[in-house]
Amino acid sequence: MKIAALNFLILFAGISLFPSCTKEEKEEKLPNIVYILADDLGIGDVSIYNDHSRWNTPALDQLASEGMFFTDAHSGSAVCTPTRYGILTGRYSWRGVIKKGVTWSYDSAIIEPGRETVSAMLQKKGYRTACIGKWHLGLNWVKDSTAGWPVDFSQPVQKSPNDFGFDYSFCIPASLDIPPYVYVENGRVTAQPNRETESTTQYGWWRKGPTGEDFFHEKVLETFGEKAVQFIGENKDQPFFLYLPLSAPHTPILPVDSFGGKSGLNEYGDFVVMVDEITRRVTQALEENGLTNNTLVIFTSDNGCAPYAGTAEMEKAGHYSSFIYRGYKADIYEGGHRIPFIARWPGHIPAGTSSNQTTCLTDLMATCADILHIPLAENQAEDSYSMLPALKGNSGETPIREATVHHSVHGNFAIRKGNWKLILAPGSGGWSEPKPGEEPEDALPFQLYNLETDPRESENLLNQEPQKAEELRQLLISYIQNGRSTPGPAQPYEQAENWPGLEWMK
Repeated sequence: MKIAALNFLILFAGISLFPSCTKEEKEEKLPNIVYILADDLGIGDVSIYNDHSRWNTPALDQLASEGMFFTDAHSGSAVCTPTRYGILTGRYSWRGVIKKGVTWSYDSAIIEPGRETVSAMLQKKGYRTACIGKWHLGLNWVKDSTAGWPVDFSQPVQKSPNDFGFDYSFCIPASLDIPPYVYVENGRVTAQPNRETESTTQYGWWRKGPTGEDFFHEKVLETFGEKAVQFIGENKDQPFFLYLPLSAPHTPILPVDSFGGKSGLNEYGDFVVMVDEITRRVTQALEENGLTNNTLVIFTSDNGCAPYAGTAEMEKAGHYSSFIYRGYKADIYEGGHRIPFIARWPGHIPAGTSSNQTTCLTDLMATCADILHIPLAENQAEDSYSMLPALKGNSGETPIREATVHHSVHGNFAIRKGNWKLILAPGSGGWSEPKPGEEPEDALPFQLYNLETDPRESENLLNQEPQKAEELRQLLISYIQNGRSTPGPAQPYEQAENWPGLEWMK
């Protein structure tokens, strides 16, 4: 039969050799997004960053070889609660109630009513969203209790992750060394406390507090990994956002027996290797479910390594968790907030590449909005810049961010623009020497460093470059008073006199 006649018969029968695509098939498939947040992991603890690391992180190194790692990434704060607020809202936490420090055991939720989160934004786009891990943003517990505990664990919390755009949540309330020690699933405690536990070992310590019947500290990290793998498998047929804030390698340092000695150095190193393994299990689950090519995976940390994790002993052995940078967790120095940041998205992020673009963890929201072509309102993500050009490898020499604001545990500020960093304090602003209130009498009030020539922040150039210091000071003042650091209309801000550490604004 001739081809023309065959085509006629096919058309007559209502059959096509090239069936038309549905509207949904024509539309670009939404990428899954997996965001893995380690707790207190230093940039020098990931071997792709540190040629002299005393241990290897093969899963993270492989993730970097299949994607891109950033050498100038920063957490929004040098401690955990404020960073987590910034990740989910795209806004520096000091604009809200957290002017310094972190939330504690039974504190109220710090994400403001009506403030949209990245999870809520993705939820509206049709994503299945999950938060599995350490929350540490307040839960609004019911305080009246007849069981003798500080709160009523039999009642649902009044503000769970589900109230901030997550369809599913399985969390611990705060750090693994801050009570209560319970799992909270979709707003309810999974098992009532039946005892109080504490540990006083040097690196495996945690504070005394109520402990759920199903809660064992040494099993928490693996439990989060198992829940994450389960979520991936159950949602493989729809776009999903998995926010996986791990509980490690924060204290208590509790690698399971199978990881004992894996690092060849100490228990902290073993715990880091265990974090690496949890990451491998998550990426393996993506592969097994055929999701690798359509999933953006980001791995990072909420701040630098904690000095109480045994950094002095590790330095003696030749391992520097902050790599070449000064300070550790809580500090305004680079070691407090310069962090590992690795991203993989096959076909979009060029494999085996690195970027020296300055980025901040507040940038997730604008990046997701850019990927999905979602317009942001004027009062959304005020400190969030899209990383998409850098991720695609086509950002060139143009900085994505105008400047980046850093913040210490005591509420001290620094601002970074280009190679220049101005610290609005005479010392660390944190736990390293010189601590707040313990600075030398002849210390200059501010610190100015050129990070290109002095990444260790060893030579204060304040007296040599007073104009540069004043330029940066004025820029930071404008960021505070305008209620944003991104282009757009000014937003309301709280008067500076009510904040700690802002005497330099006067």
